Amino acid sequence: MATEVETWSTAAPADGMFSFDANLAEASRPYSDDEDALNEVEVNGNWTPQEKALHEARLKAKAKRRLRKSSSRNSTSESFSESGDVPGGDPHSPKGKVNTNDRKSRAGKGRGLPKKGGAGGKGVWGAAGMVYEDEEPDARDPNYDESSQGDTVYATVVPEVDEKELEKMVNPIVQEYFEHGDTKEVEMLLKELNLGPHKYEFSSLAVSLSLEGKASHRELTSRLLSDLSGKLMSQSDMARAFDKMLKELPDLILDTPEAPQMLGQFIARAIADHVLPMSFLDCYKGKVDCEYARVALDRAAVLLTMKREMVRLDNVWGVGGGLRPVKHLVKEMNLLLKEYLVSGDVSEAERCLRDLEVPHFHHELVYEAVVMVLESKGDTASHMMIKLLQSFWKTGLITVDQMNRGFQRVYDELPEISLDVPHAHSIMETFVDLFGQIVRRIAWCWPTNGHLRISDSSEKASEPKSLFSAFLM
Repeated sequence: MATEVETWSTAAPADGMFSFDANLAEASRPYSDDEDALNEVEVNGNWTPQEKALHEARLKAKAKRRLRKSSSRNSTSESFSESGDVPGGDPHSPKGKVNTNDRKSRAGKGRGLPKKGGAGGKGVWGAAGMVYEDEEPDARDPNYDESSQGDTVYATVVPEVDEKELEKMVNPIVQEYFEHGDTKEVEMLLKELNLGPHKYEFSSLAVSLSLEGKASHRELTSRLLSDLSGKLMSQSDMARAFDKMLKELPDLILDTPEAPQMLGQFIARAIADHVLPMSFLDCYKGKVDCEYARVALDRAAVLLTMKREMVRLDNVWGVGGGLRPVKHLVKEMNLLLKEYLVSGDVSEAERCLRDLEVPHFHHELVYEAVVMVLESKGDTASHMMIKLLQSFWKTGLITVDQMNRGFQRVYDELPEISLDVPHAHSIMETFVDLFGQIVRRIAWCWPTNGHLRISDSSEKASEPKSLFSAFLM
């Protein structure tokens, strides 16, 4: 019996016999396409029902495996198409090994798409199709570059002038203005300075400097205040400046005794020029304790009362220098000489002549002095005029050219003067001899035939010289 079983198991199976072990082994190994075609042929051939059922089970299992593989391939290609990346790995590779740089979930959850549509994570550009708005540059950004941020405007920042340095910077400007008289240049220089809240002090400093100067300087200062008003200075700034000047009057009179009267004239001129408001004087009524301030305010009130029609007080300082008409200058010099003949004060006459500020017109004084000597009676006027001219000559107030020109004019008009003064020739000769004796190395002689002879030890007395070549040494 045992021999029969062994023979049965080792013997080759006969045709049409079913072998379960062989079929089970065949089901466990993978099938290829050739085997599928062969199986289809065998199914249509001589298969038993058991083999046919087993073969159908294999086909179903194989279809499930193919379905799983195709779904995995489709998800991988879809993730590449959405993220815009090109697949760089094998599509048949295991899940998660297609592209190591692919930003998709590794936990096996979801569809395997990138997080936040590609806009998540650090250092990414954002999702596809995203439009970014213009952002204003932040000055606190470490990479902020001021020169590269569009149209950069560079402005010069002028530091504000310190109150202690203000006087040092303003004094040269005012002193130069007294020389050239150009208010536009002063305005340009002040614009370059950042005076800040101390700009009103410029007006007070200019007035203080003009009080120590000449009448022409005060006239220029009044014009300067008028031109700066409304441009660089307001009425409140001007009022503040004059208020400061009224408080400083006790100190100003130490250097300028006439400061109260002059400041009153400044206030009146400023009100007439609309530099100060009309109510400036009303603010001080019954509120001033300083005696000098009351004098200044009373002076301004008197001047404004005299000019009821509020005409510009142009002559409050007089017309300075060469701006005066010739007739006015001639009248002033005549008045100066007449006062001198009465008082005999040479220093006062010298001061008045300097105040006129017309050194180019001093020849008129010499002419008027000589004519007064010719028209006078007695020798008193002659000696006083010689004394006066001698003083002006020594101090250098009247130059050689002006002195020579004055005598030249007298000689030119001597024939006409002789009609009113018959003895004009003899008086002139005597006066020239006396004046020539006083001035060193010079002796004036009588002109002959329109020429003036200068007698000197080095020249012959008879040698004539032109009147225009006459000079004093």
